[in-house]
Amino acid sequence: MQELTDAFQRQFAAHQLPMPDAEVYLISDFIPPEEQKSLQQALTGKAAWRQEKIRMFGKQINQPRLTAWYADAGKAYTYSGLTWEPLPWIPELTALRNRLEELTGASFNSVLLNLYRHGQDSMGWHADDEPELGQNSIIASISIGQERTFSFRHRIQKSLKQTLTLPTGSLLLMAGPTQHFWHHQLPKTAKVMQPRINLTFRFIY
Repeated sequence: MQELTDAFQRQFAAHQLPMPDAEVYLISDFIPPEEQKSLQQALTGKAAWRQEKIRMFGKQINQPRLTAWYADAGKAYTYSGLTWEPLPWIPELTALRNRLEELTGASFNSVLLNLYRHGQDSMGWHADDEPELGQNSIIASISIGQERTFSFRHRIQKSLKQTLTLPTGSLLLMAGPTQHFWHHQLPKTAKVMQPRINLTFRFIY
């Protein structure tokens, strides 16, 4: 089980969201503005993007986003019936991992990339609670590109909800019991949207 350092918790206490049964921080300026455009261009061009098929309502459909999985050797990841074999790290992802580990004191050996090309690309309600993530996993979610709405809802107390905007360059850090008590989603929108890249760093046991 991983934990954030006391130093991080003290430094970013004002950034913690008021959510019971959770430890969630939103740091809006994690990636400086002067780095954002070049990082988005590099990841758009270099990442091995794929569009996988999933089964929904008895039919095979394309996932409404493009994805890629990078991780240390042997760290495969299974979710939604898909198993991802790791691709070797590229320099941009290694640099982000190092920055996250220095900031949080946590270790990350993998990252799931999602490319949301427009407003109809989305991610439905789910929790990052697969067994290989262990107890009280730390998920570090970086957003680059189009600002998008992100929602939480409590898994037991259905009336508890939290909606926020994830700006470009932001870090949403989910730790503690968050994944056991909350679902989250990135909903579709009818608004005209430019592409957004989301990187969720995690530790696979």
